Amino acid sequence: MTLDLRTVRNVGIAAHIDAGKTTTTERILYYTGRTHRMGEVDDGTTTTDFDEQEQKRGITIFSAAVSCPWRGHTINLIDTPGHVDFTAEVERSLRVLDGVVAVFDAREGVEAQSETVWRQADRYGVPRLCFINKMDRIGADFEHSVQSIRDRLHAHPLVVQLPIGSAGDFQGLIDLIDMVAVYYRTEEHGASFDEVTIPPELVDAAQQARRQMIEALSETSEGVMEKYLHDQEIDASTLRAAIRQATIRRALTPVLCGSALRYIGVQRMLDAACDYLPCPLDLPPLAAADAARPEVKRTLKCDPGEPVAALVFKVVAERPVDLYYLRVYSGTLKSNSRLLNTATGEKENISRIYRMFAKRRDQLDAAVAGEIVAVIGPKSALTGHTLCDARRGVVLEPIKFPETVISVSIEARSSRDRDKLLECLKALTRQDPTLAVATNPDTGQTLLSGMGELHLEVNVHRLKTEMNVDVAVGKPRVSYRETVTQVGEAEGRFDRQIGGRGHFAVVRVRLEPRARVQSGPNFEIVNPLSPEELPVEFQQAIRTGITDAAHSGILGGYSVIDWKATVAGVEKPSTESSEVAFENAARVAFYQAMRAAGAVLLQPIMEVEVVASEEHLGVIIGDLNARDAVVRDTMIRGNHHVIRADVPLAQMFGYVTKLRSLSQGRATATMAPSHYAPVPADQMKVLVG
Repeated sequence: MTLDLRTVRNVGIAAHIDAGKTTTTERILYYTGRTHRMGEVDDGTTTTDFDEQEQKRGITIFSAAVSCPWRGHTINLIDTPGHVDFTAEVERSLRVLDGVVAVFDAREGVEAQSETVWRQADRYGVPRLCFINKMDRIGADFEHSVQSIRDRLHAHPLVVQLPIGSAGDFQGLIDLIDMVAVYYRTEEHGASFDEVTIPPELVDAAQQARRQMIEALSETSEGVMEKYLHDQEIDASTLRAAIRQATIRRALTPVLCGSALRYIGVQRMLDAACDYLPCPLDLPPLAAADAARPEVKRTLKCDPGEPVAALVFKVVAERPVDLYYLRVYSGTLKSNSRLLNTATGEKENISRIYRMFAKRRDQLDAAVAGEIVAVIGPKSALTGHTLCDARRGVVLEPIKFPETVISVSIEARSSRDRDKLLECLKALTRQDPTLAVATNPDTGQTLLSGMGELHLEVNVHRLKTEMNVDVAVGKPRVSYRETVTQVGEAEGRFDRQIGGRGHFAVVRVRLEPRARVQSGPNFEIVNPLSPEELPVEFQQAIRTGITDAAHSGILGGYSVIDWKATVAGVEKPSTESSEVAFENAARVAFYQAMRAAGAVLLQPIMEVEVVASEEHLGVIIGDLNARDAVVRDTMIRGNHHVIRADVPLAQMFGYVTKLRSLSQGRATATMAPSHYAPVPADQMKVLVG
């Protein structure tokens, strides 16, 4: 049976932590017939949070993929984490999804991680729906939530539903397209519902909201505008078609409402995903670079008859073999085939193909363009690698992950576990691109770096329980960076006799600051030399020497970021020269240029959002000020005050525990990496010496 791509929806559920993503996913699986009982987050029985730590902590840690049918459509659904420490799971999911359902807490509106997710979706150009969840919660405010989407996300929300009541009085919703009131039968877990005439007391509000919806649509649809100007009745199918076009173009974002916990509004949200979010064919052809000539661009069509090209977006380290998640962008992927990995130049086997249902797998013979599947067989593929037909080697845009900001020292408690620990750390970093393992050159300690304290805690727990390695873990420490503040130029000279042969080279490097870019590497190397002036292999050796030197700067051995290096000149004799000489000369030149370019130490600054009651506001702000915070904003959200501040990560260890003490457990805080800033001179003396 051939899959009709027009009926496929690759959709993610994304939001701030505790907005109700996983509960919404559980309801979706139940209503689509994929499960016969609904799991609950509090009971640790959900389908997509199947990991032991997810069930224990009540949060999503790993993105989980499920496929489910709805109204003749196939919805490939990914439930993503809401905690900022696991933002890489959201990043890689958004890279391969065609649409997103952004879930918001009706009382809180847009929260810190909501903004992060929204920015990620903007970066990848992903169309969205908004689902205002928890309308049954005390303090729920639909209008405030919609306004926060407009104000904080700079989006253009299109209200297509209105809630009937709120908090304890929340009963159902008004569909502004069909102009009916929908009441769900909670005694049947919302599996059935009644569509009735809108209550008289809500008719005026519904008609006004519908007029506003049509006015907004008339600005994006000529068909709607013509009927609107001539005061003609606009039927539901015309409205849905206009909303779909506006959503795919990201001109408008439909807003729906409900309560997943009380079984209200989830089916209408599924309808909206089918009606408004794009299928793989709705999106423009994907641009890719030619593997042999990166400057040449190729266009990949979402066509099963094209040569196959797929992106690896997730690796799950399992025994006996790893599981690789792929998005197929063109062609037909078949089991027992061989594809070229353009990142490594090696051929990879595709032994088996699976359609995933959380931790369960359904085996397939083939997968076509537009599908998201898992495979086993590859050996050297990593997240972001392209697998393609060797006859058309292409490189898809890789996934850009944030830099690590925190690290801990880690060592095996017994000598027999030492080698096992290194293997297990390799498995963890293969699975999670935001984990990094390095050796401290001064102490010889192994350092595990990640996105936050919880991120490291979860992975250390995996080492101990899943991988059975008994480890000792040091205290968390900040991952500093180095950069330059001015232009500096220096010469590196290498002149040695090695193995009876002379190795001589001189390299001159000019180093200068470079503005940070959203995507791509945080450095730039410019080499104006032609192959006639210097052979290509020597030029590559210079690049290797410069990049290696940048991995450990001159102040504390930290990575150097935001720099531009220009090869200002070279010197070599006619005979005694080598790649080794040029690599080492370039390394020396880089270090000397850093000294001339005013090297400084950078520290990660966290964007912190604290939600607290007015009675605790003063003491919390006072504590933040003592942590060198810069308070950027304070606002009122419902009955609470929201403090937004930039704080050095070094000052935030153990903050959540201190906040509980200051607020009798009533305040909450979230933090996310924001940017790097120079370390104050007095602190730099302590850190560098």
